[in-house]
Amino acid sequence: MTTGTHERGLAPLVAVIGTGTMGAAMARRLLDAHMDVHVWARHTASTTALVDLGATSFEQASDAVRDVDVVITMLPTPDATADVMVRGKALDAMRPGSIWVQMATLGVEATEELAAETVNRRPDVAFIDAPVSGSREPAENGQLLILASGTPAASLEPVFAALGRDTLWLGPAGAGSALKLILNTWLAFQTEGAAEAAALAERLGVPNAALFDALRDNPLASKYALTKLARMIDEDYEADFALEWALKDLDLVTASAGSGVAPIAGAIAERWRTLVNEGSSGLDVSAARRGLGAQKF
Repeated sequence: MTTGTHERGLAPLVAVIGTGTMGAAMARRLLDAHMDVHVWARHTASTTALVDLGATSFEQASDAVRDVDVVITMLPTPDATADVMVRGKALDAMRPGSIWVQMATLGVEATEELAAETVNRRPDVAFIDAPVSGSREPAENGQLLILASGTPAASLEPVFAALGRDTLWLGPAGAGSALKLILNTWLAFQTEGAAEAAALAERLGVPNAALFDALRDNPLASKYALTKLARMIDEDYEADFALEWALKDLDLVTASAGSGVAPIAGAIAERWRTLVNEGSSGLDVSAARRGLGAQKF
């Protein structure tokens, strides 16, 4: 166990399991809100900066979740989540009356399976499905939109208030994950649209300044799309939301939707899969611009 030096006030004790880009940003935000935070990651080095800010790091996830009020999981896949929480016995180690808040994008089916597993193994632990809309910067600034489903609990209010600008309670566990897949499909369309518009402008000889002048304050363009367009033009691919994770989400969409519902999402996924396989792994979704026109892999 590695302990930070800052003293915290009376607030829920929270464990963050998984300290990648989003998990670390959430943990920092909770520390800024003067909460005691336990952290665990497969790669312990990713928790070092959080310990310096006052978090307590553990070698075992089961130790990190023991005796806390709220456990947040931000692991990359359903299998990784089940491996830590179920097969790794972290769920068994949680105290009675505590809450497991699953905030990663795992898809509806996997989320419902985890909820059922919680009921079967630990009926005294509440399971909340609460994926978020937003990337690293909104997470660090407490501006996430939390898509919560399950039974609301008072002990979650300060945690969600620290992390999010708003929380939508949507129904039984799984409803939050369903809406998250829809929002991430919308995100993919805007990202690919910005990439193809940038490539087309380059091919047709339209200056970047003219393209931005036409889109600025135009209802056709969201703030998100304009931000990604600017990064594409600058070839700035430092990851806020990595392309391979966006691809994972599109694959979840395709699997959930079945045939004939989201064909464009499937087409985007296949192009992004090529980008990831040919050198864009670890880059931001703005790397969707690569491979179109003059921008090579």
